[in-house]
Formats: sequence, structure tokens, C-alpha cells
Amino acid sequence: MSYELEGILHKVYEVVTKSATFQTREFIVKTDGQYPQFIKFQCTQDRCGIIDGYEEGSTVKVYFDLRGREWNDKYFTNLNAWRVEKPQESSQDAGNKKSSISDPSFPQEDNVSNNKDSNGPKIEEFDDLPF
Repeated sequence: MSYELEGILHKVYEVVTKSATFQTREFIVKTDGQYPQFIKFQCTQDRCGIIDGYEEGSTVKVYFDLRGREWNDKYFTNLNAWRVEKPQESSQDAGNKKSSISDPSFPQEDNVSNNKDSNGPKIEEFDDLPF
């Protein structure tokens, strides 16, 4: 399953060569909102160059997959970016821009109070606490 996130490119790191046949590159995207989040993405192999044409501070849309693995009884999760592009703004969306993960099973802040659980009770109002 793929996800997407829109935000401001905060930091781009150099390509790191892990072995003769494997390389990675990380970058950070800052989301909008009352409590901005700094989300770290990773690119691997031939995808390390997908962030080259973008400057820190520019708005980007990142398409990514979740990757998880186990190593020595420790578990790791990576956000594996596979495409980066400038977001397309329609005239309708220009005044209404928000950063969010687009996944139908992930409730968005705008409509949390309107959603109902499958059993019928109303999902609690969105709480603006950061934890």
C-alpha cells in the first residue's frame, strides 16, 4: 500500500554508501498545522536522486511505502520514498491547503467528528494535544 504526504522540504542529506552494492539517502519533510511534524524519509539505490531537483524550503509531495524489518530481535520501520513532485494546486485548493497522509482508513482532522464507528457510536472530537 502506498501513501503520500505534502509538506516543506526541511533537510536533505548526502547519499550514504552502505556497501559496494547498496546506498541510501534521507530527507526530512515538515508538515503544516498547529503542531508541525518533521518526517524522515529514506530513498535507496537508484531512487537516491529523486530529491536532487528540490531546494530546502520548497513544498513537495512525497509518495512512499512503509517498510519494516527485524534484525537481532530489534524491529525497524522506514518510510521508503519512491517519488517526489511539486504539488499541483487547483484554484479551489489554493486557499485550502493542508498536509496529511492520504489513506482512506486514516481519519482526517476535518472529518473526525463526522465519522461513526462501525458499531454506531460517534468517534470522539479531535483533541489538539500533541500526544
